[in-house]
Amino acid sequence: MPRQEWSNRLSFIMAATGSAIGLGNVWRFPFVCYQNGGGAFLVPFFIAMLTVGVPLLMVEFALGKLSRSGAPMALRWIHPRLAWIGWFAALAAFVVVCYYAVIMAWSFNYLWHSLSLAWGSDASTFFSKQVLDLSEGVSPLGGIRVPVLIGLILTWISIYLILRKGVDTVSKVVMVTVPLPVVLLLVLVVRGLTLPGAMEGLTYYLTPDFSILLQPSVWIAAYGQVLFSFSLGQAVLIAYASYLPKDADVNGSAVATAALDASFSFIAGFAVFSTLGYLAVVTHASVADVVASGPGLAFVTYPTAISLLPFGQPAFGVVFFLMLLTLGIDSAFALVEGTVTAVRDWFGTPGHMTLLVTCILAFLIGIVFTTRAGYFWLDIVDHFINNFGLVTIALGECIAVGWILGSKKFRSLVNSTSTIQVGNLFDLAVKFIAPLMLATMLGIVFVQRLRSPYENYPDWAQFVGGWGMVLTVLLASVILGFTRPRMEKENSSLSIPETDKGETP
Repeated sequence: MPRQEWSNRLSFIMAATGSAIGLGNVWRFPFVCYQNGGGAFLVPFFIAMLTVGVPLLMVEFALGKLSRSGAPMALRWIHPRLAWIGWFAALAAFVVVCYYAVIMAWSFNYLWHSLSLAWGSDASTFFSKQVLDLSEGVSPLGGIRVPVLIGLILTWISIYLILRKGVDTVSKVVMVTVPLPVVLLLVLVVRGLTLPGAMEGLTYYLTPDFSILLQPSVWIAAYGQVLFSFSLGQAVLIAYASYLPKDADVNGSAVATAALDASFSFIAGFAVFSTLGYLAVVTHASVADVVASGPGLAFVTYPTAISLLPFGQPAFGVVFFLMLLTLGIDSAFALVEGTVTAVRDWFGTPGHMTLLVTCILAFLIGIVFTTRAGYFWLDIVDHFINNFGLVTIALGECIAVGWILGSKKFRSLVNSTSTIQVGNLFDLAVKFIAPLMLATMLGIVFVQRLRSPYENYPDWAQFVGGWGMVLTVLLASVILGFTRPRMEKENSSLSIPETDKGETP
């Protein structure tokens, strides 16, 4: 059966952009920007985009297109002993979507609660007690929160229906789910800019402090934001690119995806900080006192600000949480596709059955995060799998392409069908800059965790949900990497195509 292909280039770019633009663009980038020099942070951020973000996007797009397979087969395409890196990416994506879907379940709950502004005047208590009913710590798990479980069921039904017919369905879905949150974000920006205190909030967001650029932590933050924001190291982009036609423009698509993702993040800051400025005014506090990031921003701070709006509170509540849902669903089904494509291409299993089993298994694992202690376990797993798993994967990809295959040979392949030609900067980025920054990030977080436990969680909990989770996924990846793929058993191994100059890498 011939491999499916994207109906057109726009569909692929929209899908890749949808996977990259997620909840973190709204609740992480504005806070990181504010925390690291305001407008001055844009300098290291764009440098990080050019030296790591765009080159690694090109790497993952090209690996998928040239190998026409998921992450494990794509890395094996470079060398048989590198398949474990692809499996690490696919399994990490599976772990991420298990808890990411629960965050979407919270959003489903809040979409309903927005109609009546159920959080009232105390959004913090509502989130911790009414929605999550948080336990005192990681143990015991406590009972399952039924409303969250219902939201989780709705999330997985949505993911399955979107992916069940492959890229044909995804091509149609992303034409709605990618532009829609942009429109909704612009509505929130316009509303935010018309509120009292909006300019004060934007001052906190954008006022540059260029002296802070001398601090290495700011540059590490910029490279970390680019890595996590672009969905790198999660098998997603390799899987999507595997459905590209052979003459697809890799470099141009990578630049377009990076530009759209960065633009959305920047504009999201206007919606967030204009609203925070208003919240500071009406609560007689400073903007610094009301700034928040992560779930606290989405499910506590923003609902509080919505309740204090002079009119149309339910409508703007629905707009905000509908935006979160449409942002989240693109990233969620992309993560599932990264895993499903890897399994199907390696083992030759039927696509619909692989998808169904993956969705059911991820749903069952995700139930752990719907318990009263689930929020804490979600926080632990997210920290470790992102800071150790995804960074390691991206570092492995750099070594595979830059040093084992050879960046110049790889560059000649991607340039042969691209309108934008990359030169020596690509080699420098993939062989030196990206590995150096990724290794530095990995080392810094590793030392931090040796010195102190993450958020003071018990050591045993960090071992089970943190170190243990990462090591389990890594061990499973190595074991799977040593199995023989179905394509090899059928004597249909992949080969590296010739370049336009007749060279073979």
